[in-house]
Amino acid sequence: MSSWGISSSCFSQGTKSPSSPPSAEGSAPEPLEKDMNEAEENSKDLVKFTTEKLSVDEASQSVTSPCCGAISLFVGTTRNNFEGKTVISLEYEAYIPMAENEVRRICRDIRQRWPVRRVAVFHRLGLVPVSEASVIIAVSSAHRAASLEALSYAINALKARVPIWKKEMYEESSSAWKRNKECFWAASE
Repeated sequence: MSSWGISSSCFSQGTKSPSSPPSAEGSAPEPLEKDMNEAEENSKDLVKFTTEKLSVDEASQSVTSPCCGAISLFVGTTRNNFEGKTVISLEYEAYIPMAENEVRRICRDIRQRWPVRRVAVFHRLGLVPVSEASVIIAVSSAHRAASLEALSYAINALKARVPIWKKEMYEESSSAWKRNKECFWAASE
């Protein structure tokens, strides 16, 4: 399995804070314990490129937070037709280091514009059969407006900026690399 994940937090959801020395009843919590709990719940971004089948549940779970009342999801799937041709699968290629960096920039842009908690961007590489997910983006926030707006921005920015190439495989044994009209470098050609 080729899968890459980047997390901006050094804590996993299962990480426990180190035990603090006992405190007198009624006293304020130890600052170290408070800082560790806040760090544990800090914002996280998860970026994953993989040849394995994508999981909506995994994406949703990765952005779940008790302080959020909204999780917005976008799932882009392979459809079975394009301009009258029967599509049997898509094939994706990417220059991983560059693609990861650009997705992280998109996550930073989102954080500057909306009060979101967590962002996950999963993209499939290799062959993706009809009806399977090519991309899943999940965003959590306290309220739905922020996550919905951030989600829309994320998919549009991904299509415009991230170096991922798509080839459509047709039933009649032909194929075609697809030009992405939204991509900034394609518009200048």
